[in-house]
This record gives sequence, C-alpha cells and structure tokens, in this order.
Amino acid sequence: MDPDLIRIFGGLFLALLAATLGGQLLRWQFSRGGGPAVIERLNARIRGWWVMIVLLAITFMLGKGAVVWLFAFASFSALREFLTLTRRSRADHSALVASFFVVLPIQYIAVWRDWYGFYAIFIPVYAFLGLPILSVIRARIDHYLSRVAQTQWALMIAVFCMSHVPALLVLRIPGYEDRSLMLIVFLLIVVQSGDLLQFVWDRLLGRREIAPEVSRSKTWEGFAGGVLSASLIGAALYWITPFTPLQAWGMALVIAGMGIFGRLVMSAIKRERGVKEWGHLIEGQGGVLDRLDSVVFAAPVFFHLTRFFWQSMPG
Repeated sequence: MDPDLIRIFGGLFLALLAATLGGQLLRWQFSRGGGPAVIERLNARIRGWWVMIVLLAITFMLGKGAVVWLFAFASFSALREFLTLTRRSRADHSALVASFFVVLPIQYIAVWRDWYGFYAIFIPVYAFLGLPILSVIRARIDHYLSRVAQTQWALMIAVFCMSHVPALLVLRIPGYEDRSLMLIVFLLIVVQSGDLLQFVWDRLLGRREIAPEVSRSKTWEGFAGGVLSASLIGAALYWITPFTPLQAWGMALVIAGMGIFGRLVMSAIKRERGVKEWGHLIEGQGGVLDRLDSVVFAAPVFFHLTRFFWQSMPG
C-alpha cells in the first residue's frame, strides 16, 4: 500500500475516532434528559462513516480490480434507488433490464479495459438512443417522454458519472505512474469536505438562499465558504497529486463547487418525488446516492480536466 495512502487513512481514522468519542460524550452528557435527537443522528452518521472508510481502505488495499467492483456495485445500488422513484410502465421492462444487466456491466468493463473512446460515449450516445427504442416497440405512449427521460437521467447519474471515479485509475500521467488511487482520495476528500464546510458556513453566515424551494438551508454565503475552504484543503493535499499547490487549489475549487451544486440538484429531484432520502442502505447515511450525490457531479469534470491537462496526448 502506498505510504501516502496509509498516512491519509491514518488521519481519517484518527478524526473518526475523535468524532466517535465526542459523540459518545455528548450522548452521556444528555442521557439523563433523554438527549436531543440530533445527537443520535450524529452518532448514527459517525457509525456509517466508519463503515465507509473501512470499506474504502480495504478496497484500496486490494487494488484496481476491487475499486472497479466497488463502484460498479455502488452504481447498481444507485441506479436501483433512482429508478425506484421514477414513473415506469410494463413497456419499460426491457429497457430497465438492459440498463442493469447490459449497459452497466459494459460501461465498467470498458473502464477496466481503459477503452476511453468507448466508455466516454457509450451511455450518452448508444444507450441514450437505444433504450427509447426498447420502450417504444412495446407501443405504450402514456407518459412516454417522461419515462424515457427519467431512465436516461438515471443512467447518466448512477452509471456514467459514477464510473468516472474508478476511471481515474487508468489515467497515464507522466511521473505519476501507479499512484492514480491518490486522485480518487483527493476527489473524495475535497468534495465531501466541501459538503461539510458548506453546512458549517451556512449556519455561521448564511443569509441569501440559493434555491429556497429546494433547500432553505443552502445559502450563497455557505456555498462560497464551503468552496473556498475545500479549495484550501485541496491545495494542502497537492503532495498526493500530480498538481502544483496552485493547480490543486484550482481543481479543488472546481470540484467542490460542482459537488455542492450536484447535491442541490439531487435534493430537487428528491423534493419533487416527495422523499427525504434515496434509500436506507447505510445506517444514518441514507442510500448510496445520498452519500455520493455530490461526487457523481464532480467526478466526470475532475476526470476530464485531469486527462486533458495532465495526461500525455498520443502523437
């Protein structure tokens, strides 16, 4: 295992240990009065993060194949969560089966094999055009456009965007060979930090709401504070990337912003569907999409910027 990776996960474990002790101390302090519900939710979230960090550490230790399998499973779960909330008809059965058992495996096989020219267009072109054909041949036109569009959107978010996280492993950056796992670590830490710090700054300085009908807790002040704070964390982590400190700051600025807006977009979908969480796979954390909604928006942008500016071009 990369020594830098050991240092990063060691720091994360220490932070979680401190959070666990703090959560239990708060629980004990308020135990005689029953304790606020927010403390129980906090402790549940901490337990969920323990599961996620341990799972990521084991997966990264096992190497590229395990990482691809982990995110393929995450895509499968996220796709199920998304499609559970969509309008469907019996006419869509073939399209849904193809989404889970044809499109998703092909996308991840292409990522594993590093067929960039294929996995970059497979879902946006071939699946986008092919799945409506499978639905239309069943001759059901009730809510046809809505049904087709929701399936296409589910594939783009849950499979196409998420597959760009393990796709970082196959980037060939001169002088950075065999360290691509650290790009995933950088992406996850910056995006998740942006989410957390945006929440903190909202509580401290939040005044002007970004989208009141979606979330009254997300403000422009919180967005600015979260993005700028996460960008500083990204700059401090430049040593695990092929970027200079200034480049790491710029990349973190972009992906933290994409992550916060991604969470807002996914919150709008949940609100329109009338649900609070995408699922209940992880205790205290909701479903897979509740944890990775910001990552799926940031991952393709991070991947393509890194590939364009840092991977050597043929010829």
